[in-house]
Amino acid sequence: MRLDDVFARQMGLGAAFAVHVDGELVVDLWGGVADRRTGRPWEADTPVLSYSCTKAVTATVALLLVERGLFELSTPVAALWPEFSSPEVTVEHLLTHQAGLPAIEERVPVEEYGDQAAIAARLACQSPLWEPGSAHGYHALTYGFLVGEVVRRVTGKSVGDLVAAEIAGPLGLDLWLGAPDDVIARAARLSAGPRPDPSQQGLTEAAPLAKSAPPSEAEQAARDPNSLMNRALGNPGVHRLKGGANHPDLLRAGWPAMGLVTTARALSGFYRALIAGEILQPGTLRDALRPRVSGRDRVLLVDTSFGLGFMLPSEGFAPFAPTAFGHAGMGGFLGLADPARGLAIAYTMNEMSAAFAGGTAAWELTKAVYDAL
Repeated sequence: MRLDDVFARQMGLGAAFAVHVDGELVVDLWGGVADRRTGRPWEADTPVLSYSCTKAVTATVALLLVERGLFELSTPVAALWPEFSSPEVTVEHLLTHQAGLPAIEERVPVEEYGDQAAIAARLACQSPLWEPGSAHGYHALTYGFLVGEVVRRVTGKSVGDLVAAEIAGPLGLDLWLGAPDDVIARAARLSAGPRPDPSQQGLTEAAPLAKSAPPSEAEQAARDPNSLMNRALGNPGVHRLKGGANHPDLLRAGWPAMGLVTTARALSGFYRALIAGEILQPGTLRDALRPRVSGRDRVLLVDTSFGLGFMLPSEGFAPFAPTAFGHAGMGGFLGLADPARGLAIAYTMNEMSAAFAGGTAAWELTKAVYDAL
């Protein structure tokens, strides 16, 4: 089946898919509706909030600062951020989801959503839920506030400022971590997709369950509002804003864990540049892709694997591509590179699925690319 046929079949409301091979853009597909309310079409340059695809870009900014000698991976966070109360937590723990701070204990008021330093201050006084370095658990939102505050303390700039100055600007990429109003005006509007049948879909949609299978531990946690999973995902609560993640204040805020506004072409271009050595030195990237943690994730309750901020092949991320890395985003977003294949891939869309680690559409398209190589 042709790749554009797979794209059309999987597209849903609106989507875009881009692929670079050996530095060349070889696939650039888009279609559908960018805004369900108005019928506005998805254009070649339609950006959209890409949720946790952001984390790979934020990690890259932190690694740039390591390259420049501003801190080391082994540096205690408290040495850079004196108010931080856990002396055993290092920068590497933050980048690998090992800090034990996956959820903010106090409810973050809406008035603080644009003040990353204020949100980070709430985390600074918390005690880790596990001994840092002894386990990993997905820091869905706190990852960005923690890494972002380290970046701010060291440089005086936000992660978004550095993305613009060091990555998006020099490379000419439509990547914004803190989108300007003109970009917000043309961004795709996220919409809820059809609710999945929990008897037929697993949490990550990587492995459908038999109809008769009882809910997994992860599915039970997803239904429990007091679970660590939902505490990690739900504070600050995007749902408290009118329009949720479409609210202009959130798009402007540039949360470094889930605030990246981008196009599929630009996100694929970011990974193209990354594996070409145009952003990080090759040795820095190789070290970043060395597995730091693998196995049971204390938050998602499935097997995950991480290097320094990048997802590595696991139960829910590219299980068919052992040399791939990148980051997926809740709802079905995906950014991925495979240095062994000279491959960079991105999928963006606006009809959200129930997926934490890339939706069915993203993985079917990615698998089709691999089959065609």
